[in-house]
Amino acid sequence: MGKGFSKSQEAKLHHKACLAFLDKVLHKILQGKDDAQVMLFLEANLDKLDHNFAKLLRSWGISKRTQGQLRQAENMARAINIFSNLIQELRFGSRANNLEIAIRGYKVAAPFLTRNVSPQTWAETQNNMGNAYCNRIYGEQPENLEQALCCYKAALQVYTKKKFPQYWAWTLNLLGTVYHDRLRDNQEKNLEKAICCYKAALQVDTENNFPQGWADINNNLGNAYCQRIQGNKKDNLERSIGCYESALQTYNQDPEKYTKECIITQNNLGKAYSNRIRGKIEKNIDLAIMSYQTALNICLIEVFPEEWATLQHDLGNTYRRRPNKKIENWELAIRCYLDALKVRTLSNFPKYHAVTQFNLGITYQDAQQFDNSYSAFAAAIETVESLRSEIIYGSRNGEDRQRLAEQWNKLYQHMVEVCLELGYYNQAIEYAERSKTRNLVELILTRDTNTIFPSEIVNQLKQLRKEISSGQYQLQNATADNPTALAQHLQQLRKQRNQLQDSYMPIGYGFNFEKFQETVDDRTAIIEWYITGTEILTFIITRQSPGIKVWPSTPADLQALIAWNDEYLQDLKQNRPHWQKQLPNRLKTLAEILHLDEILTLIPETCNQLILIPHRFLHLFPLHALPLADGTYLLDCDRCRAGLRYAPSCQLLQLTQKQKSSDFSRLFAIQDPEQNLLFANSVVETIRHYFPGNAQILVREEASKETLHNATNAEFLRLAHCLLFSGHGVFNYESPLQSCLKLANDTRLTLGEIFSMNLSQCSLVTLSACETGLADPTSISDEYISLPSGFLFAGTPRVVCSLWEVSSISTTLLIREFYKNLFDNFRNHQSLDFVLALNKAQKWLRELTNKQCEAIVRDEIEPQVQEIIKQLPGKRRRYQASLDAAFKGIRDRQPHPFASPYYWAAFTVTGS
Repeated sequence: MGKGFSKSQEAKLHHKACLAFLDKVLHKILQGKDDAQVMLFLEANLDKLDHNFAKLLRSWGISKRTQGQLRQAENMARAINIFSNLIQELRFGSRANNLEIAIRGYKVAAPFLTRNVSPQTWAETQNNMGNAYCNRIYGEQPENLEQALCCYKAALQVYTKKKFPQYWAWTLNLLGTVYHDRLRDNQEKNLEKAICCYKAALQVDTENNFPQGWADINNNLGNAYCQRIQGNKKDNLERSIGCYESALQTYNQDPEKYTKECIITQNNLGKAYSNRIRGKIEKNIDLAIMSYQTALNICLIEVFPEEWATLQHDLGNTYRRRPNKKIENWELAIRCYLDALKVRTLSNFPKYHAVTQFNLGITYQDAQQFDNSYSAFAAAIETVESLRSEIIYGSRNGEDRQRLAEQWNKLYQHMVEVCLELGYYNQAIEYAERSKTRNLVELILTRDTNTIFPSEIVNQLKQLRKEISSGQYQLQNATADNPTALAQHLQQLRKQRNQLQDSYMPIGYGFNFEKFQETVDDRTAIIEWYITGTEILTFIITRQSPGIKVWPSTPADLQALIAWNDEYLQDLKQNRPHWQKQLPNRLKTLAEILHLDEILTLIPETCNQLILIPHRFLHLFPLHALPLADGTYLLDCDRCRAGLRYAPSCQLLQLTQKQKSSDFSRLFAIQDPEQNLLFANSVVETIRHYFPGNAQILVREEASKETLHNATNAEFLRLAHCLLFSGHGVFNYESPLQSCLKLANDTRLTLGEIFSMNLSQCSLVTLSACETGLADPTSISDEYISLPSGFLFAGTPRVVCSLWEVSSISTTLLIREFYKNLFDNFRNHQSLDFVLALNKAQKWLRELTNKQCEAIVRDEIEPQVQEIIKQLPGKRRRYQASLDAAFKGIRDRQPHPFASPYYWAAFTVTGS
């Protein structure tokens, strides 16, 4: 632009130039200029095809329709269609912008090239728009594929098998590919639909009539069978091998014409042989190697660099799995991975770079080249953490995202193992912590961005993601004018994005063990477990020790733990009475598997407080109730004289230690929102008296989500020092952020919403409800995504929660005694010891006699219950029956009705 123009003037001039360009290019198309001439004109005006051109095209179309100029001008609409087709094929400029312009062009022309006016053109446009959505870089990939799905289905309304058989088959092939790649709905169903589409298309595209189409569809069908969930895995792999071999029959007839197709299909065939179940593994591996080498013979790195690198990587995987001559095969695999990394660089292919470094690290680890293994894993982890949610964004569905997350968790597990082999104990726990933090951060970033960040930050993050996606596409498709400069720019954009996210999130990837150790109290010991693929690692952390003590288990211990966990959870879900009866014996076995007595000997005698940080399914068990060799419980040992508590991770523990609140005078409580918990009312009625004149209680039908969020309650909750929930909790195993506390009127407070709350003034959250401390026992990636983690993240330093469906009367007694201890200590010592208060309440409950218990229920709880029954006459009979059952249970279990861990061990303190 000329000197002296303001930005607004420059924008107006540019807008005018773009309109003139659009008129010229449409005029050339209407004049019948061939595509090559028009394409040259587009290439000469790349500066016009910027991120604003799609908006300009939209406004241009609206203005033309308003003026009525297009209503009779089908030719103009056809010209716009041709323009969109050419833009979609344009190899220069911004691929992301080009696709946006193409999509907008199709939409501008759509009202004038309807199915009724011009059915064939309409169907062709639907197909072309579907292709654009499939390749689209901007927007959410799941939604783009849904749009493509709609376009191809629409085209099939015109392209029928009878009237347009070849177009029908072509569109079915495209539709099958979208179903194969689809990110929404059930993957199993999508794959079956893809297979149906491919099979139908082969009815027209036969080997004799349309050999290339026949080969392409067979290759796609082979991919679908490889991933098929329905049917027998062995048979599906055989079908996929047959499909690939059929495709190669055609491609190999003219290898110069179908070079790329040959390479890709040979690679697919190699993978199928590598995973084959039928036949001997040695022979299948050799067939896979032969297939990869055949492809490499025609795949030149200068011509097909990405395909060449993929072949080298997959060949390396196959050598690594080869059962004989281990040392020789490790060397061959390492050579293949290093070759693949020549193309799969951090700048050009960051995701593939991480995958290849990961597999290279495993091979070095198998060969006991631990220094090299450490370097490879470090490079992979650096890449994964720089990409953050990019690494799993756009994966097929929730299950696939979890699978990918767990794959990267294995990367951290291998790194921890290598660190221990090298004696890097501090780094071992740092990587263990980073793996946990990564899961929480990525879950939030991929599912709950709008509740964590302000709207303007969300928009900035979206724009950064667009720029990163567009730039990465250019690098991977060799269309960047200056790849080196673009790669550096992308690194800066990722750094900017990560810093922006970190500034609004209190946890991140930068965990430093030495700094954390400085925050540990002199009399506190931390036991953190970490389960790898081969062993149970136990880290013992104290301030006195210069580093970390590590207790490694045997592989047999890990197998015993897995078997113990399976039996425990199966009975918990399917045979609760048997689970309850076996709980004491099972906890004894767990203590032996974890070698708890030996671990305690590694803790200095000067320590009198213990913090437990479980890993994976260990979060689900009452570790404080594990019996020791002397017959006492862990909770009772000398190392726990000042209390025992839990933390999800060192980093969340460090976060809670920064949250100080000396005041404890404001209570916000939710009381029996579903009106089906008799003793829940007694809990709240007792505790409210500790907060005279400064308690906000939402009782029964008042405790809805709408009421919770009204201005008065929201402000009281924000300033509350104590949050008490007495109702029902639910953990959602399929979608952890949908775990919730159930409120009145069938409403819920979800974990995703809890993450966005501000509880910085709150010293204690008590969840007097069932299963509020649960996490997913089957996942190794979301293992501490739970309600307690949500409340800790929201700002409270500690949460009291439960591990199973608890007895209502024992819960009432325990929570009442917990608060009594809390305030007795506060009155006597002017301090609040939340951990010790709960520990003392648990000891008190298990030692309570029948007579003592009956007296408390009769004199203190029953009068409160009778008052509640008066308020709810319709529930009189049900509530009276609950009270009678409680008395009967107390009398039947003599002499200590709540001595079993089932009654007292479910509740834990998580946090500081």
